[in-house]
Order: sequence, then C-alpha cells, then structure tokens
Amino acid sequence: MRALLLFLAHREGFKNFILRFKIFQKAAWRFVAGETLDDAIRVVRDANRLRMRGTLDLLGENTRSRADAINAVREVFTMLDRIRDEKVDCNVSVKLTQLGLDLDADFCRSNLEEIVRRARACESFVRVDMEDSIYTQRTLDIVQKVHTVLDNVGTVVQAYLYRTAQDVAGLLEAGVTIRLCKGAYLEPETVAFKKKRDTDANFLKMTRQLLQSGLYHAIATHDECIIEATKAFVRAQNIPRERFEFQMLYGVRRHLQQKLAQEGFNVRIYIPYGRRWYPYFMRRLAERPANLFFVVRNFFKG
Repeated sequence: MRALLLFLAHREGFKNFILRFKIFQKAAWRFVAGETLDDAIRVVRDANRLRMRGTLDLLGENTRSRADAINAVREVFTMLDRIRDEKVDCNVSVKLTQLGLDLDADFCRSNLEEIVRRARACESFVRVDMEDSIYTQRTLDIVQKVHTVLDNVGTVVQAYLYRTAQDVAGLLEAGVTIRLCKGAYLEPETVAFKKKRDTDANFLKMTRQLLQSGLYHAIATHDECIIEATKAFVRAQNIPRERFEFQMLYGVRRHLQQKLAQEGFNVRIYIPYGRRWYPYFMRRLAERPANLFFVVRNFFKG
C-alpha cells in the first residue's frame, strides 16, 4: 500500500480524479495548514499559544525553470519578512529542487545563500529539507558550502539510508545542525533499510550521537518508543532540554506534541502550506495506515 500511494503521489491523472471529491481536500487540511501564507501564520500562532515553535514549508519541488525557482526565493523572502513582522516563533524549511537543483547546482546554491542571508537579517534560521536519495550528496555539498559563509543554515538526514552515519559524522565535523528523521521516500534496498527495526536502531544510534555533540539538533519522530528512549538517554547523560528539540508534523499525533511541550521539552511543528499540497499529502498517507484510515473514514461520512 505504501509503495502504491507514493507512486500515485506523482500521477497527475489520479490527482485530478480524487480532487473531484471535496472530502480529499478537506482531509488534506489535517496535514497542510492551507494554501496561503495567512493560513500558515494562523497555524503558527496556534502552536505558539501551546508553547510550541513552528517551521514553515512552502510546498513545491522539482522546479522546471529558473523563473519558477526565483519566484520560490521571493516567496520565501515574504515568509521570512512576515515571521519577523508578526513576531511569531518560527523559522523556515526549503527544498533544493524548489530552488533549481535540477537545473544547475551553482544557481541553486546562490538561491539558497540569498535565502539564508535574508534569514540572518531577520534573525532567523533555514533548514534545508532532504529529498530522495538521488539528491542526498548534492544537498549536503550545497548546505556545507553555504554554511562556511553563513552559519544559520542546517539540514536533514534520514535514518533509513545506509549512508547516514557517514553523513552525520561529516556534518558534525563541519558544525552543521541536523534534523534527524526516518525518511519518507520509497528507496531501493540497495541504499536503504527495508525493515522498520533496522531503521529504528539506526535512528536511536544517530540520536545518541547528535545529543552528545554539543550542537543544537532536532529529533523528528512521532514514534513513542523512540521518544521515550530519547528522554531516558537525556536523563541518564544529564543533557539539558535546552540543547535539543523534538520535531513533529502538523496534524500528526497532536496530543503527543502537546504532552511533550507540557513536560518542558522544546517542540517544533513542521507546518507545510501552499497550492502544491498533493504530493506531500500522499506521502503522509503512505507513512502511517492511521492517516489513510482517517481519510477513508471521513470519505464515507461525507
């Protein structure tokens, strides 16, 4: 089922079919803040009121023209300015294919550097999202180059990739802060663990390494077993809660998000928005059967 949903995430015909049913778009708003920046800022404010931070992601990837990539840069500028003006506790996440990585690596790096420079002027931070494995090395190369000039940029590593331990070592040596997640793309067995227990074991190993590094990292998971193991490790090692944060997706395990915040942990909610919400929504359905059941249940209610 997961493979099928990830396949359908990039099929325009299926997208056009299901969007005939308003219930699917309605269900998407459980996981997507909306289509406008106003929608997203409202969600950030709600999170802040619950003592949680936000990271805004303008949905969209695999830009096909330089003009589209430049437009994406301008939209991220608007996000950063709005976050500063609204005085909300939030930063931004970006994808490099949205900034032109498929077109030209130097062009993409220049676009990212402009965004990070603008973020610094706004006293903010930029997290570069990780995409599927064909982009991993290029993403890390660009982030590390920009980081040598501007240190308010970090990136993401995915625990299901075999290469992640080596990538973490290189990023820590360069002083780059990391968001650790399990990984949401359909990868071949040649590059990624296929068994959940192997991914979980690698995630916990990387978590311990990050927490002991002295840098401020993000542990991005909804897995309660991993969260409890992380909390136990922090207690055992006397690691201050101020040294890291848990990150979770908007609309997923909301009660758990609030519970962690109430316990005094730093919690940041990944808040996506924009008109290109369909591929993101399908990935969320693929990740957890409960998400798909939510849509199906509401479909029959409608």
